[in-house]
Amino acid sequence: MPDRPPRFQNAAAKAARQIRASASKRGYNRDWRNAREVYLAENALCVVCLQEGTTTEATEVDHIVPHKGNQALFWDVRNWQALCKSHHSRKTAHEKEPW
Repeated sequence: MPDRPPRFQNAAAKAARQIRASASKRGYNRDWRNAREVYLAENALCVVCLQEGTTTEATEVDHIVPHKGNQALFWDVRNWQALCKSHHSRKTAHEKEPW
């Protein structure tokens, strides 16, 4: 059961989007899209699903430690992991702090 009624969740999400910088300003530009494509080609399966004993295509490159604008951490491949959409969404929901 959600902590807040859906109408308040939507308002909170809208407020968070207004505070947060655009994807491009956060570093998710053409260079990122190219690096992401290469990483997913080399890491095709979700690491969490593999740990759970299933195989699911990875569609997201996750920053294990949120970079919060730190470009060195953003581009550190050791801080990346391949996740499926579901696991990435769950992880991101737990990292609610906007930057």
